[in-house]
Amino acid sequence: MAGSAIFGGGIFEQAARVMGMEEFYTSLIDEPAFADRLLGTITDIYIESCNNYLDQVGEYLHVFAYGDDINSQTGWLISPKLYEKMIKPKWRRLADAIRKKTDAKLFFHGCGAVYDLIPHLIDLGFDIVNPVQVSAEGMDTKRLKAAYGDDIVFWGGGVDTQWVLPFGTPDQVSDEVKRRIDDLAPGGGFVFAAVHNIQAFVPPENIVAAFDTALAYGQ
Repeated sequence: MAGSAIFGGGIFEQAARVMGMEEFYTSLIDEPAFADRLLGTITDIYIESCNNYLDQVGEYLHVFAYGDDINSQTGWLISPKLYEKMIKPKWRRLADAIRKKTDAKLFFHGCGAVYDLIPHLIDLGFDIVNPVQVSAEGMDTKRLKAAYGDDIVFWGGGVDTQWVLPFGTPDQVSDEVKRRIDDLAPGGGFVFAAVHNIQAFVPPENIVAAFDTALAYGQ
């Protein structure tokens, strides 16, 4: 099977959905034992689910994608210390369980300002980071490549979908794509893609400009 992948996850996000975002965030501090048990239970469910379908398709996969948004446009949603204590161990358990069932590359999807999260992803054994939200704080592509390009693949970041793609001209989109390719492609470790989903209101000519430029310039 070519280009086959599975996408799942959201231990942190799922806990926030179960309790409500504000109540879950405060529980990490006010009721840490309860929050830890909830996170652990969600992790157990995810691992069981992963084991079930990886037993069937794990040998065919090239990529296993896990998504969990723990960062905002400007930084962490919780403190880094709280992440390391409460969340990272659950991610590690899940990542370790996945690796036991498949040789697929581990792909992490996390929106926002993830610059300071990436070392943790590398430590956990993730091979790929996505969507590389270039409009978020600290997400300069040249800086990202210099800091982490030897250790992780950037999948995304090819064109800003928050401002340039929806509101720029085709020429501005083309310039943006060239800049991101120049920053992220040297030496490999870059999969061109827009930052997250292209929205319905984006001018079609801008979408064409982005991918035509990528095909021509990224050879």
